[in-house]
Amino acid sequence: MPIFEFQCRACNAQFEKLLLPGERRAPQCPHCHSSRVRKLMSAGSVRPHGIPRGSGGFKPPACSRKSS
Repeated sequence: MPIFEFQCRACNAQFEKLLLPGERRAPQCPHCHSSRVRKLMSAGSVRPHGIPRGSGGFKPPACSRKSS
């Protein structure tokens, strides 16, 4: 289940919320209870090309030295 990051437009607080599939309604801010929130782009939701899934985002550099 995906956990999304949100930012409240009323009080500027940032929070995370687990959203179930098909849930369309934006969550309320846990600090001021406003429904004026926006979804943020989190680092975990972006995977650059060439980094395998499940690697934690680390790709060791290729060794350029030739063995003798």
